[in-house]
Amino acid sequence: MRSRAGHAALLVVMAAFVAWVGVGSAGAEKPVTAEAGSVLFTFNGGFSPRALPKKSLAPITLSASGQIATKDGGHPPALKEAIVETDKNGAVNVKGLPACKAGQLQSRDTAAARKACPKAIIGHGKTTVEVALPEQKPILVNSALTVFNGGQSGGTTTFYIHAFFSAPISGAIVTTVKIKKVHHGRYGLKSVATIPKIANGSGSVKSFDLTIGRTFTYKGKKESVLSARCSDGKLQAYGTAVLADGTRASAAIIRPCTSKG
Repeated sequence: MRSRAGHAALLVVMAAFVAWVGVGSAGAEKPVTAEAGSVLFTFNGGFSPRALPKKSLAPITLSASGQIATKDGGHPPALKEAIVETDKNGAVNVKGLPACKAGQLQSRDTAAARKACPKAIIGHGKTTVEVALPEQKPILVNSALTVFNGGQSGGTTTFYIHAFFSAPISGAIVTTVKIKKVHHGRYGLKSVATIPKIANGSGSVKSFDLTIGRTFTYKGKKESVLSARCSDGKLQAYGTAVLADGTRASAAIIRPCTSKG
């Protein structure tokens, strides 16, 4: 059974949500939980370093982990879309970094995908998906996650996330996250992930761990895929997850950061 794309996009978007708002290292602060009906979304993670310049941008690396569950312990419904607006004091930059095309990642296992675009890799992780087929006990399947730079065009930055699952989800999954600048009060970036069905709607992500961070040199200058500044002692974000039935779960978070310089 083949899936055309998957919940991997959600992982990156929600990882960005957690990291940009400055949750801190895992366990350092309480996880963030959002509810949508009977579904619970719980995330934890952070970015380093926590101390950032007040005016100029500095490189950061983000890490995030999370779980998706139901209040009664049943199989979670599928997610359809994830939308995150992040602080205007954060930035994404891939100019000068080698890019990968979606076609280079399709129909490849993890090792082959990484070999196809090694210089475009910007993150790694893992995920567990629960597949609940009719009249069968739910099955957990695992995959490594690899985040690739998909380039920048027309003001939109693209990330590709590759996963490779074995039965009952057979084959490679390549999905896309689109990131654009916005002017919406405190928020300066908007990430949108549209999440197609896994196993015809029978598959849902149960957990994930993800780290994104990459520095590179462009025209003799050191650059970073992710960067941020701490202009007023806080960073914040607003995220929304949309379920297949139209239910929405949203959360706004403000976290402190430390200004230096």
